[in-house]
Amino acid sequence: MHNRFAFFAAFAVLAAAPWLGAYPVFLMKLMCFALFAASLNLLLGYVGLLSFGHAAFFGVAAYVAGSALRDHGLPPEAALLLGAGVGAALGFVMGLLAIRRKGIYFAMVTLALAQMIYFFCVQATFTGGEDGMQGVPRGRLFGALALDDLTLYYVVLAIGAMAFALIGRVIDSPFGRILGALKENEARTVSLGYDVDRFKLLAFVISAACAGLAGAMKTLVLGFATLSDVHWTMSGTVILMTLLGGLGTRLGPVVGAVIVVGLETKLAAFGTWLAEVTHVAWFQGLGESVSIVTGAMFVACVLLFRRGIVGEIAQWLGRRQRTAVHLPGPLMQRDAG
Repeated sequence: MHNRFAFFAAFAVLAAAPWLGAYPVFLMKLMCFALFAASLNLLLGYVGLLSFGHAAFFGVAAYVAGSALRDHGLPPEAALLLGAGVGAALGFVMGLLAIRRKGIYFAMVTLALAQMIYFFCVQATFTGGEDGMQGVPRGRLFGALALDDLTLYYVVLAIGAMAFALIGRVIDSPFGRILGALKENEARTVSLGYDVDRFKLLAFVISAACAGLAGAMKTLVLGFATLSDVHWTMSGTVILMTLLGGLGTRLGPVVGAVIVVGLETKLAAFGTWLAEVTHVAWFQGLGESVSIVTGAMFVACVLLFRRGIVGEIAQWLGRRQRTAVHLPGPLMQRDAG
């Protein structure tokens, strides 16, 4: 119930945000990376599989959607579906090769496969190599609706809401319960007769499809795709978003994406403002220290907020609720005495 209320509240706030002065392109970028982080959270937070290859799904889908829009003249809805489909197909192939490995071995196999895909993107002609894919048009939705910033914003909001609803449905379904069981005790899940590799593979494919959809939307919104989208550092960034917000929580990836993307986008302007206020010239270069700031936040999160921001808040609220439930008992006994 609380998750559903938070979902609708966040949707209402985002629906009103452009009319309250928020920049639609920045909000769309936030939603794309929030979905990307949520796709990894489904795999890491609810299945226990750490993938260092999620940038492959995000980046390849970004390139494929951009090529479909720019080079082949496909409509945006077809490009988004193609990006999600390519992510799912790539996830199926990578999953078949990696899913039988466990722990760090699974992570290293996904990293190796993702780096192979990265070097393919470096050499492929349609990606633009180091120059990236530029000038991707938005086209017309269903051949009729022109996608200006405000219109595209509500399209991305609707698609993102449906994707988050799908992820939530997966988590709450019997399939999601089995995923949680194999995360907690895989051997016992096997003893109950479940084919855990098949369940892991299906979860991996769903996660890859959502990551691909996020990458395709990102290209549609920003109009370009670059090698940084498919580089292993993008996988590290989305892992940071997930851990910072709260692993295995519904809102954690969203909070983590807001913090990381917000820092990358607004830290330079914040540093300039600090330099003007404090007259300290060092703050002028704060925008070049995004990696240092996010790294420091990650270290602080690991040391002080082991469950992530949302996880720690949920833990605190749970303790407070349990205290409130048990508090009337002693008070009633004291009054009776």
